Amino acid sequence: MNDEFDIIDSGPAFDIKAFLFKALSYWKLFVICVGIGVFIVYQQNIRKQQSYRLSTKISLEEDKNPLFSSNTSLTFNYGGISGKVQTIINTLQSRSLHEQIVENLQFYVTYLKESRFRKDDIYKDASFRFEIDTAAYQVLNSPIKISFKDSKQFDLEFDFESNTITTQKYSNQSLKTQDVSLGVSTTTHSIGEFINLPYFKGQVTLAEDRTVKSGDVYFIKLLSFDAVVATYRGKLAIGNPRNSSIINLSMVDNNTKKIEDYLNETVRVLTKEQLERKNQFVTNTINFIDSQLSRVKDSLVGNSNALNSYRSKMGIYNLDQESELITQKLSDLELQRDDINRKKAYYTSLKSYLETSKSFTELPAPSVAGIDDANILSNISKINALSVQKAKYEATVKPGASIFDELNLQIDGLKQVLLENIKSSTAGLDRELGVVNGKISREKAQFSRLPKDQQNLLDIQRQYLLNEKTYNLFLSKRGEADIIKAATVSDIIWIDSAKNTGAQPIDLKLSSRYIFAVLGGLLPPFLLALLVTFFDTRIHNPQNLDSLTNIPILGIIGKNNLDNNLVVHRKPKSAVSEAFRAIRSSLQYMYKQHDVDSTKTVMVTSSVSGEGKTFCSINIATVFALSGKKTILVGLDLRKPKIFGDFDIENDIGAVNYLIGQKTLDEVTQKTKVENLDVITSGPIPPNPSELLINERMDVLMQNLKDKYDYIVLDTPPVGLVADAIELIQYADASLYVVRQDYTKKEMLNLINDKHKKGEIKNLSLLYNGFNKKGRYGYGYGYGYGYGYGYGNYTNGYHEDEKKSSFFNKVVAFLNPFK
Repeated sequence: MNDEFDIIDSGPAFDIKAFLFKALSYWKLFVICVGIGVFIVYQQNIRKQQSYRLSTKISLEEDKNPLFSSNTSLTFNYGGISGKVQTIINTLQSRSLHEQIVENLQFYVTYLKESRFRKDDIYKDASFRFEIDTAAYQVLNSPIKISFKDSKQFDLEFDFESNTITTQKYSNQSLKTQDVSLGVSTTTHSIGEFINLPYFKGQVTLAEDRTVKSGDVYFIKLLSFDAVVATYRGKLAIGNPRNSSIINLSMVDNNTKKIEDYLNETVRVLTKEQLERKNQFVTNTINFIDSQLSRVKDSLVGNSNALNSYRSKMGIYNLDQESELITQKLSDLELQRDDINRKKAYYTSLKSYLETSKSFTELPAPSVAGIDDANILSNISKINALSVQKAKYEATVKPGASIFDELNLQIDGLKQVLLENIKSSTAGLDRELGVVNGKISREKAQFSRLPKDQQNLLDIQRQYLLNEKTYNLFLSKRGEADIIKAATVSDIIWIDSAKNTGAQPIDLKLSSRYIFAVLGGLLPPFLLALLVTFFDTRIHNPQNLDSLTNIPILGIIGKNNLDNNLVVHRKPKSAVSEAFRAIRSSLQYMYKQHDVDSTKTVMVTSSVSGEGKTFCSINIATVFALSGKKTILVGLDLRKPKIFGDFDIENDIGAVNYLIGQKTLDEVTQKTKVENLDVITSGPIPPNPSELLINERMDVLMQNLKDKYDYIVLDTPPVGLVADAIELIQYADASLYVVRQDYTKKEMLNLINDKHKKGEIKNLSLLYNGFNKKGRYGYGYGYGYGYGYGYGNYTNGYHEDEKKSSFFNKVVAFLNPFK
C-alpha cells in the first residue's frame, strides 16, 4: 500500500531521450553551423598552400680499406660502427652543418609569384635568377617587385613602410640598419646589368632555357640568414629505426624542389665533412712525416756534401773489408738506437700533449714512429674519436650539459690508461736502448783501432747512411699515408636520394576536411542541446511528468490557439475540445468509482500562475454544462481574479461579497452565454482572502450550490504560492492539478507530491496542459493515464482544421531555430 505513495525523486537526472529530441529540435541550427563549417573549410582550402614530405636514406658502414694489409707499416684505427650513428645524428642537428647547406643553396633568396590569395614560393620555376652580391648589405624581409617590361628590361619596385630598414651582409652574416625614403620607389634595369643600390646589389639573369615576356611580375624576398638556418634545421626530421645503421632524413615544405635540393645537399655536405673528419688522423700523420722529412733531408744533404768533400781532400774513396764490416755493424746499431729514440721522443711528446692539452684531435698515428703496440694504437684512436665527438656536441649542445661530464670522464680514463702505457713502454725502450748502446760501445772500440783518416771518413759515411735510411723510411711511410688517404671513402652510403616521384599532400584531403567540417558543425548544437538538457528544470512532455510523480494523469490538453479561453464553446469540434470531453468522462468514471452520487465538486489548481488553471476550469465547466448538467464555475482565486473577462461579465460583485455577507447567492450568481453554465466571479480583491475562505459562510456557500447544481467547478489560487487552495480541498470530490508543457518546473511537483503522499488531497489527478507534438522535445502523443483517454491524433474529417500559417510566418519560424 505504501508503494502507491512513494515519491519519485525529482532531482536532476539526465534524460537521454530528452537530449536526443532536444538536439533534433535544433535542426535549423545544425544546418546553419554545418554550412558555416563547410564554408570555412572551403575558404581554407582555396587559400592554403599544400605541404609535401620527401625523404632520403643513408647507411653507415664499418671502416674498411681494401688497400690495407698486414704488411702495411702504417695503421689507422678509425673505430667501428658503435657510436658513429649518434655522432652523425648530432652532426645533422648541428647549426654549422645547416649554415653550410643554406650558404651553398642560397635559400635566403626566395622567388615569389602572386596568386589569388597569397604569394607562392616558386623557387626554380622562376624564369630568372638573382645573383646576389654576398659582400654587400642587402635589404631583409621586404618583397621586391620585379615587373618585366620586355625580354631585356624590368622595373624594380621597393615599398618601404618605415624610414629605416634592416640589411645583412651574407658573407659574414652581419646586420646593419639603413635609412631609406618612405613609400614606393621604382628603378629600371636591364637583364645582366649589375644593380648597385645602397640596399640591393647583384644582377638578374635569365634561368637556363627560360624566357620572360612583357607583363610578367615576380617578387624577390631576402631573408635573414640565421632565421633560414633555424627554420630548415627545425624542419629536418631524423629517424634511426631500431637503433640500426640506417638513418632516414625527411622534410615537410610547400615546395618539393626545395625539399629535394635541401635533403640531397645535406647528404653531400655531411659526406664531405665526415670524410674530412675521418682523414684528419691521416692528415695529421702526413704533416708530421713531412716535417720529419724536411729535417732529415737537410741533414742528409749536409752529410752528402761533407762525405764528398772529405773524400776529395783525403783521396780516400774505398775502404778495406774490415772497415766496411765495422761500419755496417755500427750503422745498423745506430739505426736501431735512432728508432728507439724516435719512439721515446713520440712518447715524450704524447705524454706532454696528454698532460697539457684539452683536445686530442690532432694526434699523429703512433705507427709513424714505428710504434705497433696494440693498446697504444687502440687507445689513441678512441681518445681521438671521443674528442671529435665532444667538438661536435659543443656546436649543438648547451655548455654544462651532462653529456660533457660523461665524455670528459671517458677521455680522462683513456688519458690515464695511455699515460700508464707510455710509462711502461718507455721503461722497455730504455732497457733496449741500454743494450744497443753497449753493442755500439764494443763496436766503437774496434773502430778506434782503425787509422784516423779512415775513422773520420767512416763517421761521415755512417751519419750519411743513417740519415739516408731514416729519410727512406719516412718517405716510404709518406707514400703509404698518401695511398691510405686517397683510398679512404666515407662511411656514409647514400641508399636513396630525395626525389619527387609524385608526392601527395600530407594535409587532409579535400573530402576529409569537409567531413571534419560537418562534424565540427554538428558539435555546437549538440553541446547546446546537452547543456540545455542538463540544466533544464522544466517539464516538456508527459513522460517527463510521469517519471516525476505517482499521481495519475487524468488528461492531456493541447495548445490553445484562440484569443480567449472559451475553446469548447467556440470550437466544439477541435482536438482541444475533445480532450476536455475525455477529461469529463474520466471525472465521471472517478465519481462513480468513489460513489459520489450527489452534486460533484471538482477543484482546479496549479503550482504557480500562468499554467492554465483558469483555462482548464472554464472549459471543464463548459463541457459539463454542454452535457445538459447544471454547472457553476466559482472563481475563488481572490488575489488574482480572471474568469470574468472570458465571459464578458463584470467582476464588481462576486464570491467576496457573499462571504462578507453583503450579497446573497442569487445576487452574485451570473448567467453566461453557455447554456446551463453559471459563474460566480471572485469579486473585489479583499485584504484578507485566506480568512474569507475559511469562515462559516464558505460552508454555507458550498451547501447552497450543491442544492442547486449538478457540478461545481472551483477555480482556486495556485497551491505553490498561497495556502488558499489547501483550505478548499475539503469541499472537492476531485482535485485537478494543472501542469503546463515547457512552463512548469520539475521541483514545483515536490509540494503536491508531498501532499499526495500524506493523503491530504483526495482523488488527486494531473492535467497536462499546452501539449504540442512539435514542442521543444515532445516524443509524440496518444497516451492514456489514470482515468483519462489522452490526447489523440484525429483526422481532419472529424475535427475542424487549424488555421494554416502564412508564408511569412513559416519563413520566420524557419529562421528561428530555438522556437
